Amino acid sequence: MSKDTAAQSKANQATIAYRLLKQDIIKGIHQPGDKLLMSHLKESYDIGAGPMREALSQLVADRLVTAISQRGFRVAEMSLEELTDIYDARAHLEALITELAVERGDDSWEATVLGEAHKLSRVNEVNSPEEMLEVWDSRHKSFHNAIANGCSSVKLLELRMSLLDQAERYRQLWLRQTVFSQSALEGKRQEHSDLVDALLDRDKARAKQLMYEHILSPIPVIRNLLP
Repeated sequence: MSKDTAAQSKANQATIAYRLLKQDIIKGIHQPGDKLLMSHLKESYDIGAGPMREALSQLVADRLVTAISQRGFRVAEMSLEELTDIYDARAHLEALITELAVERGDDSWEATVLGEAHKLSRVNEVNSPEEMLEVWDSRHKSFHNAIANGCSSVKLLELRMSLLDQAERYRQLWLRQTVFSQSALEGKRQEHSDLVDALLDRDKARAKQLMYEHILSPIPVIRNLLP
């Protein structure tokens, strides 16, 4: 194997390790504060130490893992302070992006938002609870992505995705509590409906305010579920 091929293989393994480990941290398979032992990670994911260290370093940058001097790595703790800070930043940014989307979005943007809203409203046709969770989560993200894309700012969308990544562990706590509760789910449907009406009316002030409130609404639920 050439040096270039070996380097590419290692990079691919690091990418795979990063994706799998991040997914398991977000899902709570690795709990906050858990020590991430290299020997256990290598065996669990069947990936070598070098690529695994690269993945862990990237997760440190993502604030999902903390590096302990001379002691390896641990899953980052979760806290009320971090929850509040992340969601406050998300709410302000998402509200700004929504305002810009109303100003800049064209007819094609409107059609995409309507299409994603319709698909999200039809999730109740899914039968299995776990399938319901997965499908609702996917369509919910697609709905919000469709709205955000109207802002036409690459940098703002990059910042948005960074905050979404940081919020994901907290969001997963809220997700299970919401999707498996008919009353909570109905409340979300109404919020989405009101938001779509404001977007289509090109009422940027109302759309901005509704999005701000919508992003902050999970905080009380998550606060009661923090591990």
